[in-house]
Amino acid sequence: MSHHDEPQTASGGGPALSPELQALIAEQVRLQVAGELKRLGLDPARPKRVALIASKGTLDMAYPPLILATTAAAMDMEAAIFFTFYGLEIVKKSKSAHLKVPPLANPAMPVPMPNIIGVLPGMTRMASWMMQDWMKKGGVPTIPDLLDMAKENGVRLIACQMSLDVLGIKKEDLLDGLEFAGAGAFLDFAADADITLFV
Repeated sequence: MSHHDEPQTASGGGPALSPELQALIAEQVRLQVAGELKRLGLDPARPKRVALIASKGTLDMAYPPLILATTAAAMDMEAAIFFTFYGLEIVKKSKSAHLKVPPLANPAMPVPMPNIIGVLPGMTRMASWMMQDWMKKGGVPTIPDLLDMAKENGVRLIACQMSLDVLGIKKEDLLDGLEFAGAGAFLDFAADADITLFV
């Protein structure tokens, strides 16, 4: 047998695989991986998922979940915010545009205020105005605008049914376009989330 008739070898010393055989092996591996993902309840084609819990109803605590959710939606991720307990203030018709930030016991504010001053009448209104002004100058949308952006971009805004019942809040007190569900339904969504955050 001449030198040219010798079987080709791979870099490891064994015989080289034909392109057809390589393609067949690659397809078998792909099918096995897809089958294992399906067995685990995972869908490789599913977009990444973000699950956020909003539990506080002050102005400074309303921004993080809404900014994260709208950013996730802009990045083609699935996103949901579960508004529970005081977080429901963010989606109340009467409150969403009028959230406050208390200066009392809030030393992280850019302009720290001693507690003795923070308790004076009008200081919460002043602190809230200051934060709204910082956000406006920074080009950050208002809370109502972020809520509209979230709905327009498919973010699921879920009001906790148990919190509604406990706090005596009626569905008609909340903004349009919300879902109403218990913890179990949200956890079903969050169980497959790539990112989960509690605010």
